[in-house]
Amino acid sequence: MSTLPFYAPVSDDFEAVNALILRQLHSRVPLVEKIGEYIISAGGKRLRPLVVLLAARACGEDSGRQHSLAAIIEFLHTATLLHDDVVDTSDMRRGRSTANALWGNAPSVLVGDFLYSRSFEMMVALGEMGVMQILSRATNVIAEGEVLQLSKVRDASTDEATYMEVIRSKTAMLFEASSHSAAVLAGAAQPAAEALRVYGDALGVAFQLIDDVLDYRGDADAMGKNVGDDLAEGKPTLPLIYTMREGTAEQAQLVRTAIQKGGSAEIVAVQAAVQDSGALDYTEALAREHVERAIAALEVLPASPYREALAQLARFATERQY
Repeated sequence: MSTLPFYAPVSDDFEAVNALILRQLHSRVPLVEKIGEYIISAGGKRLRPLVVLLAARACGEDSGRQHSLAAIIEFLHTATLLHDDVVDTSDMRRGRSTANALWGNAPSVLVGDFLYSRSFEMMVALGEMGVMQILSRATNVIAEGEVLQLSKVRDASTDEATYMEVIRSKTAMLFEASSHSAAVLAGAAQPAAEALRVYGDALGVAFQLIDDVLDYRGDADAMGKNVGDDLAEGKPTLPLIYTMREGTAEQAQLVRTAIQKGGSAEIVAVQAAVQDSGALDYTEALAREHVERAIAALEVLPASPYREALAQLARFATERQY
């Protein structure tokens, strides 16, 4: 588990979740287990299960049911990663080969489907209709966000409002579902549940905004993916949208052409343009606004190590370099 301080209050919970994930990966088809274990073992920061555990504990949940919810969220997230990598034809994630690069597209998509269905089996076993409503809606919204993003690939006319709709659907929705469903599972009062829903949405937006900054300013080794990947895929992210809107005519034309062509031939020039236009500073400032919104939402909750860890996690969203 990570040594970052906001993991510490739920370290025992995390061990229980990891054990549960491994148990729930079982399948009578060996390739399902092999691909599932490969993608899960890549680990990452496991931020969404962390949000579940901290939010549930902040609302007084100590039954152990939060472990199942955290595992469900991790399976949903992993399923989206498997599908994303196929859609984006990615060959590297978290510093190692993607499942589709190793086993091909068809097995990756089908194991993603297996993880989705296993997560819904676990939801049924949990027996909380409120949680099922939140998570079933979230999976719909995430899928819509993926399709919306796909429809905007190489579309240099994409505006900031559309970009925000994409990241709220595609990224922030699962953070929101994590914190909101944890509060509902814990039987939290409506003001606390709503506060945690707002927290998750704002946290998820901040994380994605910084991801889009790091795509131009980050370190490939630390991030476990190539700098400029989004541009290579023709995705119009906020730093690019801002540069086309506020940069010089030359900067705007450079970015517009790079989006329309895709590929990474102009990555160095585009990196300079988004830096010089102020696009990265603008995007970072917007991320900080969302972090402050997330932290402010937590004031409804009683003071606890879990609430403080949620605030620390929000601050980490804009301080990280990976």
